[in-house]
Amino acid sequence: MSLRAAFDKIELQLVRVLHTVITERSVSRAAMRLHMTQPAVSAQLKRLRALTGDALLVRSGAGMAPTATALELLAPAQRLLQDADELFGERRRKSGFDPSTASLRLRVAASDYLDPLFLPELVAHLQRLSPGVQLDLQPLSAAYDYRASLARGEVDLVIGNWLEPPAELHLGRLLSDEVVCLVSDKHPLARANGRGFTVDKYLACQHLAPMPLGAGLPGVIDQHLASLGLSRNIAVRSAYFGQLPQMVADSLLVLTTGRLFCSRYLDQLPVKVLRCPVAFPPMAYYQLWHELTHQSAAMRWLREQVREVARSLVARAPLAARVRD
Repeated sequence: MSLRAAFDKIELQLVRVLHTVITERSVSRAAMRLHMTQPAVSAQLKRLRALTGDALLVRSGAGMAPTATALELLAPAQRLLQDADELFGERRRKSGFDPSTASLRLRVAASDYLDPLFLPELVAHLQRLSPGVQLDLQPLSAAYDYRASLARGEVDLVIGNWLEPPAELHLGRLLSDEVVCLVSDKHPLARANGRGFTVDKYLACQHLAPMPLGAGLPGVIDQHLASLGLSRNIAVRSAYFGQLPQMVADSLLVLTTGRLFCSRYLDQLPVKVLRCPVAFPPMAYYQLWHELTHQSAAMRWLREQVREVARSLVARAPLAARVRD
């Protein structure tokens, strides 16, 4: 078959099926998202396999997984769909995105470092404004390659904190937070109201730290300490960030993180917030996204809602009256 003949067999709907099947990794889920029958999607997948000479989707354990060729085709398919929207989507562009009637899937990867209330409030906020939207939330971890997932269109938005966010991604600053120390009210430092809390005493403490988001890389606290030629004694590392305050309350461990996160636990646990003797830069939280979704009206709306929820949490944060001199 000549190249021209192959192109003549491709229509926009076939490209849409290709993109949806790869991102959903399921013929049945793709059929639901495309409002098509499963046999119809299967027939289109058969055509795509013949055109590409590749299986595209193969059995993997209990589910399906895209082949290497399928993943390579994902970005070009996304660009084709975006270009088609630019060409023929004028009515849609004029009307904009209507969250009250939208029915789509939003995929967000987020750390829980920002605020224990952030993700619950984001879910409630989106449910109020767009009840037809399906929201998939997944955690950030050292094993999760969020940069690759954004580039492949597997996730729409990533929320977290980095000293230097990846340069190839779009970035939106959500908030900056002061770095403080959370300790049990039984800790000698708490009993002294933080008096005499020096850099040397800080480094000598037994510290509790979250698992870093990058494999083989230190977290933002230890990156900054290393830049100063300092290192601390980390006694416990945990992937369960939301449980760290309880671990602090029941031990003499020191947790170094943002004030906003710590402030939520002052009325729940026997803990105190102390000013950190090390001069840390503000802890900056961002939302990151790929060029693939940069022009999407739905994704712009999502990013606006994330920013609004973050602003609201900061405005309603407890006063820092319990921070000791």
